[in-house]
Amino acid sequence: MMTRFAARAACALAVATLAGCSILPTNFSLPSFLGGGAEKPKPAELPPNPALLAVRPAWTAKVGEVGFPLSVNTNGGAVTVASSDGAVAVIDPATGRDIWRASAGGPIAAGAGSDGKLVAVITRANELVALSAGKEAWRQKLSAVGYTAPFVAGGRVFVLTADRAVSAFDGQSGRKLWTQQRAGEPLVLRHAGVMLAVGDTLVVGLSGRLAGLNPLTGASRWEAPLASPRGLNDVERLVDLVGSVSRVGESICARAFQATVGCVDAGRGAVVWTKPSNGSEGVHGDDKLVFGTEADGKVVAWKRENGERAWLSDKLQYRGLTAPLALGRSVVVGDSTGFVHMLSREDGSLLNRLTTDGSAIAAAPVVAGNTLVIVTRNGGIHGFVPQ
Repeated sequence: MMTRFAARAACALAVATLAGCSILPTNFSLPSFLGGGAEKPKPAELPPNPALLAVRPAWTAKVGEVGFPLSVNTNGGAVTVASSDGAVAVIDPATGRDIWRASAGGPIAAGAGSDGKLVAVITRANELVALSAGKEAWRQKLSAVGYTAPFVAGGRVFVLTADRAVSAFDGQSGRKLWTQQRAGEPLVLRHAGVMLAVGDTLVVGLSGRLAGLNPLTGASRWEAPLASPRGLNDVERLVDLVGSVSRVGESICARAFQATVGCVDAGRGAVVWTKPSNGSEGVHGDDKLVFGTEADGKVVAWKRENGERAWLSDKLQYRGLTAPLALGRSVVVGDSTGFVHMLSREDGSLLNRLTTDGSAIAAAPVVAGNTLVIVTRNGGIHGFVPQ
């Protein structure tokens, strides 16, 4: 009979295999994977809501269930979301009404990327699908599945796939322009990674490194390691970078899975600082602080200039937190029971608590215009307006 540890290992490591890379699930963690039959810690009890920050529910909308690493896109002033069943919706953040909806033609594995005009998603059939004004523009077969939303910019669509390949496609025709593939550790996460533009450089997370690429050719301009593989086996050596990131000018701060949080100067391609941090969700911040959530539910603020800890809050432990959003004087995080917590950016104390539909928050909170937008696993889209 297979032991509980062996069964858990088989489940995690046999999820999928492609190009020699096994894919670990989004909710994988080293402590739970290696810890045998330890009981799941009880989530922290929530105190009464102080409602110190006035926020009103503005609207609700609906998309299908979300069972993949969703990235909610706000480029072009609209809110772009997708659901597991293939639905793609572009929504007016002021009213919650559809601007348009369309289907990707199959279940979605990653999305949504948009420049405000073209929307791109990746299907579970390893297809990159581009949509415009509610209609399919083109689709292309990929070398592997991807879990990072396509990045749409400069008339191109950039894709990071699970075989650690970065590819560029022409936004109008879908023609592949280039592909660069890097060797890496044999395991990858079923989790959104890092891809953004800084000036004329495409910045991508490759294993534990931020890499600056020429978007016209894919040629490498620089690499900055935020974490190095460590440990005795492939599981312990996993250090993929996970989105979202905090960008202020040429400063990019990011998280390496259950290893570190750090900041890179993208102008020089140099690491500014790294600090040990055990988490699996991305970070956010401003010009003073970088915020992140740890695997055990602690919320941490680091000083952007040097990585020294500014504060730590343990009031939301074991509540399955999302990546944070720095919003005004608050830090916004969602949890696995559908609550949205607004914490003080000064010390992490609770300012307000918002309710959604009771299902887990599916993606990092985002802001579009004056509206805070939250998406749940059940497909609820909730707009809130701070007063």
